[in-house]
Amino acid sequence: MFSERDLSPSVAAVRDEHAPGALVLDAATDFETIPPAQAEDLGLLVDSLSPTEYDPAWVPEEAPELLHRLAGNEFTIGAPGDGSVAWTRQTDPPVVIVKPRVEGSPESFIDFLVAEALVEAGLDVPEHFLGFFAAHYRDLADATPLDPNATYQVAAALYDGWLGLHTRDVFADWLSTQPALGEAWQDAGSRLEGRLDGLAREVALGQTDFSDATELACSGLKHAVELPAPFAALDTDAYRDRGAPYAVKWAEKTFESLQ
Repeated sequence: MFSERDLSPSVAAVRDEHAPGALVLDAATDFETIPPAQAEDLGLLVDSLSPTEYDPAWVPEEAPELLHRLAGNEFTIGAPGDGSVAWTRQTDPPVVIVKPRVEGSPESFIDFLVAEALVEAGLDVPEHFLGFFAAHYRDLADATPLDPNATYQVAAALYDGWLGLHTRDVFADWLSTQPALGEAWQDAGSRLEGRLDGLAREVALGQTDFSDATELACSGLKHAVELPAPFAALDTDAYRDRGAPYAVKWAEKTFESLQ
């Protein structure tokens, strides 16, 4: 199911700096969550496997089944919302997996996605929002008057945005150190800006679901683009430093203001 991917010199340099020894693999088929039996195939390519364990008490009873599975003891990699490239530190060395769905995208953008995953894999951060929110996930669900699937989407977006606050300075530096990667990061941000214009009004008028708007806005955090209210309140050092408790408080205040 997996084969080692050839890396461009710029991506190889990012790996050497941020995640030395990490394996970058191509997956034979697309996936959201890799079934345990196939995930364990990675054991043939890495030195060891160490599945992450989440406390089942973090997951509300009405949460999507996937979260209940993640809180079990199955060894899985990836989750809905991860995008075209997934990474894990449940293996030694860490692994970055590129999904076939990237085919047809510009090579410069694919390189950026792989480099982004390598930077994230090199950070001391959870690899899923359930590890980020932990017990606070129940608080987020209580603060978010949305159905369980939409709450999942908001949580994934908030975690992605928090990660972006930790990585975007690295990406900005690439404009001078790795120009091809830096330009791909900047170009993606420029395309996001147009989609963010009028987002607050679309949410207020019910033209865009709040969960979709949160996903779009939080993507903007890693590209250092200006966000509209109420999402601009996430673009702060306080969110970067405090993490999940700040996200929960933001959700509480945001939905109070929308009522």
